[in-house]
Amino acid sequence: MTAATRNAPAPGKRPLVLKPAIALDLMTPNPVSIDEKATLHEALVLLVDRSIHAAPVIDEAGRPIGVVSTSDIVVHDRESVTHLPRLPEFYTHTDLALASGEELPRGFQVEKVDRTRVSDIMTPTVFAVSPETPATIVVNEMLTRRVHRLFVVDGTGILVGVITSFDVLRHLEPA
Repeated sequence: MTAATRNAPAPGKRPLVLKPAIALDLMTPNPVSIDEKATLHEALVLLVDRSIHAAPVIDEAGRPIGVVSTSDIVVHDRESVTHLPRLPEFYTHTDLALASGEELPRGFQVEKVDRTRVSDIMTPTVFAVSPETPATIVVNEMLTRRVHRLFVVDGTGILVGVITSFDVLRHLEPA
């Protein structure tokens, strides 16, 4: 089978074409982003609540400086298991009371909070295009770089949109 045969539409089917001409037409504006100083817990809550798998990490000026994904968080969690030391036996349940004096409920456990920041585990590479970038270049960039998303930044480098592989698929239409 040749490349031409493999890429040809099936008999009776029309080929799909990408109608939008530029990145601005493909992008989802005002993407969800995560501040570089956010904790991993905050990032995970955001990703889960929004049902997304990754988000750009932005600095104080709103410029993308990296990407954090659920995979990044899982890898970090797997590689940094920490256990709290057992409480000495001389502590009793009543010794572990709340500041208000109220006793802790049975089964209470002390949790060690991971203070790792998003900027510590993010992928520090941002693949971005301008809003005027031709759609064909957007698709070629995604394929060449083997990425599922490209960020759209304005002339000053501020994040204004995101283009995912789903955005590209959503804009395919029969010829």
